[in-house]
Amino acid sequence: MRTAPSRRALRPLVAATAAALLLAACSTGGAADGDGATASPSADGAAFPVTLTNAFGETTVESEPTAVATVNWGNHDVPIALGIVPVGFAGSTYGDDDADGVLPWTFEALEKLGATGDDLPVLFDETDGIAFESVANTEPDVVLAAYSGLTQEDWTTLQQIAPTVSWPEFAWGTNWKDMALVNGRALGREAEAQEIVDDVLAQIEDALAERPDVEGTTIAYTWIDPADLSTIGVYTPLDARVQLLEDLGMKVAPSVVELAGDTEEFFVNLASEQADALSDVDVLVTYGDDSTLATLQADPLLNKIPAVARGSVVVVPDGAPLSSATSGPTVLSVPWALDAYLDLFQAAAAKVG
Repeated sequence: MRTAPSRRALRPLVAATAAALLLAACSTGGAADGDGATASPSADGAAFPVTLTNAFGETTVESEPTAVATVNWGNHDVPIALGIVPVGFAGSTYGDDDADGVLPWTFEALEKLGATGDDLPVLFDETDGIAFESVANTEPDVVLAAYSGLTQEDWTTLQQIAPTVSWPEFAWGTNWKDMALVNGRALGREAEAQEIVDDVLAQIEDALAERPDVEGTTIAYTWIDPADLSTIGVYTPLDARVQLLEDLGMKVAPSVVELAGDTEEFFVNLASEQADALSDVDVLVTYGDDSTLATLQADPLLNKIPAVARGSVVVVPDGAPLSSATSGPTVLSVPWALDAYLDLFQAAAAKVG
């Protein structure tokens, strides 16, 4: 079994409203108990035991979980959307606007479930990797990590704590829809998870109808280090943020598909001397700030990319909640970010001749 790639690209190569959805989730969930954990009364007990196959083997959940822990990015949003308050999940640093370890859309959902303040779940510190001891201390009966970069060793260790749901096929490659369905299945709530996914897709359809230039646009999602413009990091079609753009009506440019080839990694590098290979890209997406477009256009190699030259560039604000919401999209973060995110693409796509 190959080793999973690191999380370095989840914060841009890291060296690089949701109101309707939340109300729907809360209406089906039970109230949190004193330990901050609850299982929705609408869980399908007949679904158990359930066995899920992942990249490292099989995980069997014998009965309806009542203490749900999650690790890595975003998995906690699934039980929360289903009305279940986890006993613990990974605290967030990237995109955390108020340094409380909880991203805005997650906080809003927890608030509706009465699980903030003293009732906030335990936040695991994953600065140096999975906090195994902290996870064990929450005494979970399932650990959710359908969207993750777990290694074989990570998974084996977590399995000794509780049945652990890992990524099905590619590390960091589980899209927001499959994350919801896989984690939802482990909770006996796959049908309800599908309903939530369908609701988000309907919101996307409505939002696209108001932004006619977005659909059909070809894209390349990149990370370009402003301190070193010699390399373009390109996220492959396996990456969850790229798959989100496809859900938003866009297409991965053929040049990106060719560049990715048969890699099982979520990003590849392209030398800037070969930047003109991206000539079929309508809109280039990257992380940065208000100076990023000017920096790209001033570079003689990067400016050979037509999208850069004409300004058809979406600059996702690095380190802001919007970048976190769309880098590791979930059923809660997508509705939260949808309008602001699509507005960026509408403005860039409108410049395409």
